[in-house]
Amino acid sequence: MTGKLKNWKEIPIGGKIIEAGNSKEYKTGDWRTFRPIHIPELCTNCMICWMICPDSCVKVGKVDDPNKGHKGVSDKENLGNFGGFDLDYCKGCGVCAEECPFKAIEMKEEKEFKD
Repeated sequence: MTGKLKNWKEIPIGGKIIEAGNSKEYKTGDWRTFRPIHIPELCTNCMICWMICPDSCVKVGKVDDPNKGHKGVSDKENLGNFGGFDLDYCKGCGVCAEECPFKAIEMKEEKEFKD
């Protein structure tokens, strides 16, 4: 193991890792079988999806089309707004859709989006 381990004061509150570490080098989204689709009419920006995503693929900030993917967190003005999914890393587990109390996320088969 390289580097020094973080002490408890350096770990993010709630155990949420805001920024991915070395896993950024390994894009794992290309083997998913289901893709999350955002339904904006039902979304209240509660951000439960952001809190429970095991791969931190739910992004915050305003984007034109959150169903086309999103690369990183947007500016501070838009924090607290659903900003899409980082499809390079989303594995399609469906936890976001399952836990959304407003059913604003549905899972669709990935083959619907392939050429």
